[in-house]
Order: sequence, then structure tokens, then C-alpha cells
Amino acid sequence: MATDRRAFLTGVGTIGIATTAGCVGGFGEEGNGEDGGNESQGGSGNESGNDSDNGDGGGSANVGMVYATGGLGDNSFNDMAQQGLLDAEEEFGVSYSEAEPESNGEFEGAQRDFAEGDYDLVSCIGFAQEEALTSNASEYGDQNFMIVDAEVDADNVRSYVFGEPEGSFQVGHLAGLLTDMEFEAGAGSTNPEESVVGFVGGVESPLIESFQAGFEAGVDHADTGAEVVSSYVGEFNDTAGGQETARSMFEGQGADIVYHAAGATGVGVFQAAQDQGRFAIGVDADQSVTESDYADVILASMVKRVDSAVYTAIESVVDDAFAGGETEVLGLEQDGVEAVYGQEIGGEIPDEVVEAVDSSRQAIIDGEIEVPDTLE
Repeated sequence: MATDRRAFLTGVGTIGIATTAGCVGGFGEEGNGEDGGNESQGGSGNESGNDSDNGDGGGSANVGMVYATGGLGDNSFNDMAQQGLLDAEEEFGVSYSEAEPESNGEFEGAQRDFAEGDYDLVSCIGFAQEEALTSNASEYGDQNFMIVDAEVDADNVRSYVFGEPEGSFQVGHLAGLLTDMEFEAGAGSTNPEESVVGFVGGVESPLIESFQAGFEAGVDHADTGAEVVSSYVGEFNDTAGGQETARSMFEGQGADIVYHAAGATGVGVFQAAQDQGRFAIGVDADQSVTESDYADVILASMVKRVDSAVYTAIESVVDDAFAGGETEVLGLEQDGVEAVYGQEIGGEIPDEVVEAVDSSRQAIIDGEIEVPDTLE
């Protein structure tokens, strides 16, 4: 419950036009829902998969998926990308094979293995694949590629980039408002003695720093004087590291809400929030659904519609309408990113907070708020 330190009322709401589930089909539509591990067929690691993973082009199109390091099962970035593939399989009957490289050095080979096979589209998931794809796109000029989170200037590559700072601004605004209140919900509560929130990143990179920049700007927009503490674990698949980092923020720095952009490392953030009786904010998928064991401390998630990007790219190939050499930017206005309240405790967030965050969303879309994408 919220103690009325700032005369806020308790109520139910969603952030902007956020859906009540962490799943989508096309942009703005409900359906299912960050980083990749061992290789399935089509690459240089172990093989796995289902009846569709046959690489024989038996469907309306044959798709090769190269996931980011961290692997499937992260309940975040990679799983969102796979959901787009599974939606396309259901809708169009596509065939597919999946590769889960364990290191960045394996990307070039995994992409090349698909390009040398019978694949209508090779999907490259994650910014770390940019360098490898730049080389392979030139070598395999007749192969259609798509990439998420990077721009590759080649006629046979369709690039998809997202407005992560805008979505992060939204959850930052939420955190900045709530940390200044006495608020209890589920297994968490804010710290009435401090106005401090935290950010935990995976690998330090311009992309992940853009999440941090947007989050900090959103906290500042709340105008509560809240402090943001931040740290990078250095991995997208280090749950223990995420837990240790977040615990130090909760215990040692007075934080009561921590937002992560760290793939599977973020599960540790949820564990620490639960252990400390504080709150967390998820990323990429509605993690109150995909990590339901921690739904009692997940206030919201900054959902990134990677599934829709993958689905849209596959659909264009099926329709013989693939347009390479272009970059599609998917922000708040395009429903490419959005903040979604947690399934279990989101309804307890005060109405006035909901209304304030909804207003800032519209102000961003209208150009009244300029969201930074780099750290100062």
C-alpha cells in the first residue's frame, strides 16, 4: 500500500498504452514474449530444436536464427526474438534452424553456415553481431539478412533499432516518483529514509548505456531529487553477479528500486530485491510473467518488441517483399518499446503516478521531452 506522503491515491493502471501481457504479435498487438549460448543446427555448437529445425526449406520460407550470447531460456531478449520466429512458424509454416553462439567470435561462422545453406533469411540477434554481419553481407550478396540492435549499411540487410532510451525514461520516471513515497506492494517496499534507485547493466556498451541514459533522465524528470546509482556486471548470463551487484545497491547504497538491462544476469537483481524486500524493474519481456517467481517484487518491465521485428522480417520474405538497405526505428510512437506494469503488483501503483508517467509518454511522442541516448 502507498502511504500518502505526497497525497497520492492507490489505484490501477498501465504505463501509457502498455498491454497487460508481456507478449505481442505485430506492433501494438498482443502476442508472446535479451542475449544468445550453444548452437543448434546451422552453426558451430550443439544441435537442438524441434520438428521445424530441419534446415530443409520445407515451409513457406526457411529461416536461420543466430542468437546473442546468453542463449535461449533467458526469459528476456533471446526468448523474445524466438517468439517472433515461433509466431511466424504458426502463421506462415516457415522452417527454421537456430544457432546459439557462446562467444562473439562465433558469430561470423554461425552466420556464414546459414548463408551457405538453403535459407531465405538469416536473422542476427544483438548489436554484437554487427561486425561479423558487415563482413558476411558483403561476401554473400544474394543472401537476405536482418539484424536487431545495430545498423549495417548493405543492400541485403534490413536493420531494426529500438527506442530503448524512451522506454527506459518511462520506467525511470516511475521509479523516481515511487522512491519518494512510502509504498508497499507484494513482497517489497520503498525505503522511506532514502530517495535512491539503481541501474544494473550487463556488458558496458553504447547500447546498454543508452538504457541507463534514458532511465536517469526519467528519474530526473520526476523532480524528486532522487539519486541513481549504477553498475555493470560485465556479462549477460551471470545471475550471481547480478544478485551481488543489486544487493550492494539495496543494502549499502539505500536503493529501493533497481532497473536492469542485463539479460539473464537480471534474474539476480530480482533475487536480491526479493531477499531485501525491495523492488525491481525488468527488461525486454514482461518479466513479471516470464520470471513469475519474482512477480511479487517486479513493478514493471521495459518491453522491447524484438519478437515483432523478427516476425515482420520473416513476413516480408514470405511475401517476397523483403527490403534490404533500410533501417527501421521502433520507439514509443511505433509501440516498438513500452513500459508494462507488473502482473501481480502493478495494479497497486498509485493513480497519480500512473497519470504522470502516461503524460510523460505522450510528451515524448509529441517532441516536448527530448530523451538522451548517451550518458553525460
